[in-house]
Amino acid sequence: MLKPILISSVVALLVSFSANAENIHFPEEFVPLQVGDRMLESSLFSRIDDVELAPGTYQLRLKYTDLYEDDYDTHEVVESEPFWVDVTIEAGKDYTLVFNRAENAVSAKVFAEAPQVSLKAKNSAIAKPLSVIPDTQLASNKPVMKNTVPAGPSRPSRPIKPIAPVTGKGMPSAPQMLDFWWQQATTAERKAFLEKVKN
Repeated sequence: MLKPILISSVVALLVSFSANAENIHFPEEFVPLQVGDRMLESSLFSRIDDVELAPGTYQLRLKYTDLYEDDYDTHEVVESEPFWVDVTIEAGKDYTLVFNRAENAVSAKVFAEAPQVSLKAKNSAIAKPLSVIPDTQLASNKPVMKNTVPAGPSRPSRPIKPIAPVTGKGMPSAPQMLDFWWQQATTAERKAFLEKVKN
């Protein structure tokens, strides 16, 4: 008798928790790195596309990274330094981070110097511009969250489909792909990779 009551209580708690968490979807050009003090863990082949947060105000640390083809045989990765944005999450709303993607690598480099992003609620035509704070302006790089509402779990997306490292027209070479993936990796992933190569 006690077991079914306990199970139903746990299920009700989980449902109420997920009902109180809203979702922010990030386009592939943006990597969410941190929510307040909480680091977001992603890997080389499994990036985070969505982050669930309880209603409240948060500071998110992001990084812009985009791949542009220069020619048939070459490409260029354009990246920004990490930066912070303030977001306010309302109950019952899911969001998408939106931006105007540059048409070429030159324009992307200008964008990377001063990223401009907005937060758009699902089923809304209006996107709210977000204030961007460069990482260098925050002394500790770990801002205090404006609201201490705990963040919900982050949800990793499906694995990235890597471009086949094949030479030939339209395909990057193996060294170019290694360089691309190295740039996407975290310090811990790079260290683990170097250890694996040594063995």
